[in-house]
Amino acid sequence: MRLNGWKASIILTAVLLLAGCSPSFEEEQKKAGEAAEAEMNSKQEKANSGNKEIEYHLPFGVELEKETPSNILLKNGSKTYILFYNPHENAQSRIVYESTLEQQPDWDVKHTFKKEEKFGYLLIKGLEDDAYQVVTGIGGVKVTTETKNLQSDAALMMNIANSVKVK
Repeated sequence: MRLNGWKASIILTAVLLLAGCSPSFEEEQKKAGEAAEAEMNSKQEKANSGNKEIEYHLPFGVELEKETPSNILLKNGSKTYILFYNPHENAQSRIVYESTLEQQPDWDVKHTFKKEEKFGYLLIKGLEDDAYQVVTGIGGVKVTTETKNLQSDAALMMNIANSVKVK
């Protein structure tokens, strides 16, 4: 019986150590915000895809799945991203950001970024199973997904949003 108590205490200690080693939500969202802001401030990627209204850059591994007016579904493996664009709004516009907040006001994180002629943002909402709903955007463009990888997806999504050019 004493051995079982000893094993239980080792398992409990290991679980606590592993939990302590994983980054907190605050750390993850801070890194995601920094990654999104860095992408927004980076040089705009050269377009490698587009339609009648816009052209944009798809990073390696991201593919076009379906296109509807103002929405483009993108896939990267099993992950889906929604690229929304309003061709009547420029990169400084806050309309898409504000309408997103009106439609869903209960975000856990609301980061906004400004640079010269751009208004960017990152919205994060916790979901079940340690997943998050993430929205990045610049002006009249936003990209949405559900993910467990905040930092890498925030960067990838902002990279796409930053690349969009209205024709």
